[in-house]
Amino acid sequence: MKSNDYVKFLTEQFVQYMEQPSSVRKDVKRERRQNRKPLRNELFGLIPNACSYYVEGIKSAFKKK
Repeated sequence: MKSNDYVKFLTEQFVQYMEQPSSVRKDVKRERRQNRKPLRNELFGLIPNACSYYVEGIKSAFKKK
């Protein structure tokens, strides 16, 4: 891809974005935020979840005693 083609593509995308009403842009941004995974999962995968389940299990075992 030549740099000229890339500039043309970026310009088209920018113009398309700017032609949308601001309410549509805000709705798309809000949906993107809601569908995003938590940051700790994104960075470390399932390890944080596994650790939290393990710690909760230990805490509940101590509470039962």
